[in-house]
Amino acid sequence: MKKLSNNDIRLVFIAVIFILMFFKDKRKKITAFSKLALLVTISLAWLISCCRTDTLQTKAIPVAPSYIQSYFSPNGGCTEAIITEIKQAKECILVQAYSFTSEPIASALIDAYKRGGKVEIIVDKSQENGKGSKADVVSKAGIPTFIDSKHAIAHNKIILIDHKVIITGSFNFTANAEERNAENLLVIKGNPELLSKYELNYTNCKEHSVTIN
Repeated sequence: MKKLSNNDIRLVFIAVIFILMFFKDKRKKITAFSKLALLVTISLAWLISCCRTDTLQTKAIPVAPSYIQSYFSPNGGCTEAIITEIKQAKECILVQAYSFTSEPIASALIDAYKRGGKVEIIVDKSQENGKGSKADVVSKAGIPTFIDSKHAIAHNKIILIDHKVIITGSFNFTANAEERNAENLLVIKGNPELLSKYELNYTNCKEHSVTIN
């Protein structure tokens, strides 16, 4: 049972004063009725306190545990972390990339596509004919690949996997980002509300993007 709070004690004290003032006899002794009223008042105050606590507990909203793993380059395992998540994909992979020249990541995406999963990629317009770009490679492998030319720069670096995993950060999908640059990467799981916002952003970007030639 929950102990009475300070507010509850105040309520009981006020009730007792009221009873003593209202139900005293001529000799200023508490009558049997006032004793009964006092006992009922204290009992009700105690029960109300407990019920209020139970009500608050039943209204509590459970929050799913969240998993966040961070990586930093150069040579901090960013590419390996991305490939590990791609290999575990079972349903779909949605990619938004600014610079996309990483051979290992491109190969992992092609393998995921060959396993039968849905894979889509949106890249910045600079990747359509950019030096070393893997956009054309994944497109020729059959992966739907789109160019986002609406913005000055489509600077997103995001991978969404199976409606469960968010991969994002400053890390471009390139060898330079892995080996030479100071970059960061986050792998986020267990946050469906955040993931839905990323998926909506992907859908909005895809609507104004065009299929790569």
